[in-house]
Amino acid sequence: MKIALVGYGKMGKIIDEIATKRGHEVVARLKETPTAENLNNPEVVIEFSLPEVAFDNIKACLENKIPVICGTTGWLEKKEEIENLAVENGTAFLYGSNFSLGVNLFFALNEKLADLMKNVDEYSCQLEEIHHVHKKDAPSGTAISIAEGIFKNNPKFDAWKLEETQGNQLGIFAIREDEVPGTHSVFYRSEVDEIEIKHTAFNRDGFALGAVVAAEWIKDKKGNFAMKDVLGL
Repeated sequence: MKIALVGYGKMGKIIDEIATKRGHEVVARLKETPTAENLNNPEVVIEFSLPEVAFDNIKACLENKIPVICGTTGWLEKKEEIENLAVENGTAFLYGSNFSLGVNLFFALNEKLADLMKNVDEYSCQLEEIHHVHKKDAPSGTAISIAEGIFKNNPKFDAWKLEETQGNQLGIFAIREDEVPGTHSVFYRSEVDEIEIKHTAFNRDGFALGAVVAAEWIKDKKGNFAMKDVLGL
């Protein structure tokens, strides 16, 4: 495939390397806003940029009828508008708060555990995420996805907040430490014990590989998708 990379920081460079190893041609490596000219006619765009420019980047690509795989978090208040644009322009959009295979399996496990715990009042729930100090948004998009998985399966919660859980607001501790790629934990605590599920990323390669696999999968599709569609979860 011909792939354009929009946002060429650490993740973009790893995606470039993995896509090339898998036999794809990277036709654009952009740090600026994409246009019909500088995209160089790709079959798909992979967008990993910054929250403040992600919407404009994705919009420009969709308006040029190019499918987009987006891994930028922190802009989701405009996600519905982007999904409508994908449909209007007859192309495809896939957002992932995290493209790692392991994290997407963790999402499924989290939802199952939330369902099991919904009627067990002795346990309180708390989320924690740890990332590198360069991460712009807090909590992470992955943590928000985990929280949404809990809302869907446990009617005790319907919103999230930073810091400690209070009432129907599920708490998320967002910690920033050195060069941590990403660690996410869900705790259920009672007075006598604790249940914890945890995912720890050792490096960014898993995120990059998942984004390339998603790009391969989305070719010739139309509509809005998520990693669970790619992985059949």
